[in-house]
Amino acid sequence: MIELKKLNPDQQKAVEYTGAAQMIVAGAGSGKTKVLTYKVAYLLKHGYKPESILALTFTNKAANEMKQRIVELVGKKAEAIWMGTFHSIFARILRTEAKYIDYKPNFSIYDTEDSYSLVSNIMLNFNIEIEGLTVNSVRHRISFLKNHMIMPAEYRKKFVKGFRDEKIAEIYEEYQQRLIANNSMDFEDLLLKPIQLFNSNEKILHKYKSRFHYILVDEFQDTNKAQYELLKLLVSRTCKIAVVGDDAQSIYSWRGANLGNMQDFRKDFNNHKLFKLEQNYRSTKTILAAADSVIKNNKNQVSKTLWTQNNDGEQLTLIRCADEKDEAFQLAKYIKKEISKKKLSYKDFAILYRTNAQSRAMEDIFYKEKIPYIIIGGVEFYKRKEVKDVIAYLRVIANQNDEESILRIMNFPQRGIGNTTVTRMIAFARKHDLTLFQTMNRVFEVIDIKERIQKNVKGFRVLLEKYINLKDTLSVGELSLALIDELGLVKMFKSENTPESQSRLENINQLMAAISEYSKTNKDAKLDQFLEEVSLVSDIDMKDDRKNAVTFLTVHSAKGLEFPIVFISGLEEEIFPLANRFSEDSTVEEERRLFYVAVTRAEQKIFLSHARSRYRFGEVAYQSRSRFIDEIAPSTIQEINGGIGRKANRKTKKELFYEYFNSVDYDDFDQENKVVRIGSRVMHEKFGLGKVIDVTGAGDQVKATVAFEGNNVRQLMIKFARLKILH
Repeated sequence: MIELKKLNPDQQKAVEYTGAAQMIVAGAGSGKTKVLTYKVAYLLKHGYKPESILALTFTNKAANEMKQRIVELVGKKAEAIWMGTFHSIFARILRTEAKYIDYKPNFSIYDTEDSYSLVSNIMLNFNIEIEGLTVNSVRHRISFLKNHMIMPAEYRKKFVKGFRDEKIAEIYEEYQQRLIANNSMDFEDLLLKPIQLFNSNEKILHKYKSRFHYILVDEFQDTNKAQYELLKLLVSRTCKIAVVGDDAQSIYSWRGANLGNMQDFRKDFNNHKLFKLEQNYRSTKTILAAADSVIKNNKNQVSKTLWTQNNDGEQLTLIRCADEKDEAFQLAKYIKKEISKKKLSYKDFAILYRTNAQSRAMEDIFYKEKIPYIIIGGVEFYKRKEVKDVIAYLRVIANQNDEESILRIMNFPQRGIGNTTVTRMIAFARKHDLTLFQTMNRVFEVIDIKERIQKNVKGFRVLLEKYINLKDTLSVGELSLALIDELGLVKMFKSENTPESQSRLENINQLMAAISEYSKTNKDAKLDQFLEEVSLVSDIDMKDDRKNAVTFLTVHSAKGLEFPIVFISGLEEEIFPLANRFSEDSTVEEERRLFYVAVTRAEQKIFLSHARSRYRFGEVAYQSRSRFIDEIAPSTIQEINGGIGRKANRKTKKELFYEYFNSVDYDDFDQENKVVRIGSRVMHEKFGLGKVIDVTGAGDQVKATVAFEGNNVRQLMIKFARLKILH
């Protein structure tokens, strides 16, 4: 029998209940992962077959850890449970049933960057140049619409009000058609296509309704409309459901998450039973009191009272700083103090911030102070240029219809195939209803392509064909290592012998090691399976818990994690809470929930920090402190001056500009093609040094907004500006 004595009474009741529908409202640090783990083990011990249990988690890492714990409780039979994220589970179903929705099982999964590239190519092809209608804004709009299950036909019918909307509708329609032509799906499709599949095929729906007898959902408060629709489709008279969530930790509305699903569940499953987990095992009484004093200001929430048997702990410490550099210095100073006082390690500390850009100043100071750190977020490993290039090769080998991946690697490594050649090939492909891969075989028929370039294109196709023929006979590891060797990437980056090429070489070596490890632990895995796992990996999945370093991460990335000491930085109005004008989907209540999540990540101690001034959008901005600071119960917090009044930290606007100009960027800058991007450092013969803070338009109409020295912000037409791109 399973030792339910290890659970508290409320946890035990939640585990033992096996009625038709169950909602578990689990407060922060209340042991919901433990409850889910024991509940699955309990079901297995009481007659449920592992393959009849579907457990949906928020991250792959959470799924893997939970499955391992269940195996420890009930044995290896637990490995047959269907456990993973919504996206990974339904991708698995779609690969099995692809033919019923006119797809092939080897479809590619496009990440955000791939979707961006597809939208960009469509806008260039359509010659769409409208002020303010950027590639990123259109891609974000399409994602938003799909998350709310609004497809092109419905968007055109209900939401097109003018010329701008009409153009978005055209792009959206073409985007969906290109995905199908490319035998590809974006993240949203992994949820929308199963709904399409189930609604159009009663037999397939019955197959999965019959297969699953118990469905469990973690982080239910962050499910979107499509995810909830899928759950309702699968639950039947013979299938029971248990959802676990906390409305106070709903922080993903900008990604389509619908907090209303918790209320809808209670109406749709009116026979459900409600359980509340209110005992917190993570934080001190003081931390909980501080968190509660803030979140109680939200009106839209399920009533609950978190409590703990942990000690009172220390008050929160609020550090007032002069600017972002001083803030970074203060954080580094207090980390050293805490390590000395409490004998802690660097990995016991996390610095949370609202946006990735805030880590720039901290990286600089921590490097100088010799404090090791790791960043979760920024440019994730599988999104680094050279890594994505290799992955693109593997995606084409798996799926020759994947046009976006072919375009990415057509001239990598350089083989003399320029944009003009590619444009002519695409035009030929569209005219003759061919894929780009098929067109490469008929490149000699394409007009105005030189014979030398035709041979290069043909050679590229021959290279791909070689590995396409090998993919079913070699393991993923053998195939990948042979490809990387033939492409000469290691040799190329070694010969360049620059710090950047050395970094790229390290990434290639890390990729080779990761593929080899995957191949060893998944000996029978196909290339499609590896690519799917890579496509769905998140920044949290990549977190290395073994490294002794301070963790830098956004509050969104911190969800589900915990640390002994937590620093919450940048607590200023318009940063945290983030101003609505920078984030159209944000609300004060959601920002407050986000702050609540940040506070409840801490086990022992919290430091809060805010700066009087901060360099933002090309100029020095004087900040007022966040309203959330003033909502914290006074008895739980103490204020101290950081660098306020210290002359050493008061800088002129010119000094601040040069610090901003030389700050670290996350943008994966394309040195080969010298593309102007947000974050690019530039030189103008008249205005001097500058930093690009916005890019709009397409083709010859691209405009860059540049912050030059002396708070001189200019909008320049790239074609005529003669900007020298420094980095």
